[in-house]
Amino acid sequence: MSTQSEITQRDLRTKSKEIMDAVQSGQSFTVTRDGHRIGELIPLRRRRRFVPRGEFAARSRTASDISPDAFRADQATTVEQEQDDPYAR
Repeated sequence: MSTQSEITQRDLRTKSKEIMDAVQSGQSFTVTRDGHRIGELIPLRRRRRFVPRGEFAARSRTASDISPDAFRADQATTVEQEQDDPYAR
């Protein structure tokens, strides 16, 4: 696990490129303002885009059976639910 360094709000503002490069390479930072810890900068976890064929096959063999009727019922229920409009007042 990478070490977590403390940086000031001012350092974040003046050295943002260097700090963001360090975050991208896996380093984490705690941001302080007036000597108080106010936040953290941490790298995002990278997710795989593809699952290797062998892993997919192995997981498929142990997966539970899916009932087509239950699957269609779940789809119908999901489609019938209305999305809340965040812009409606």
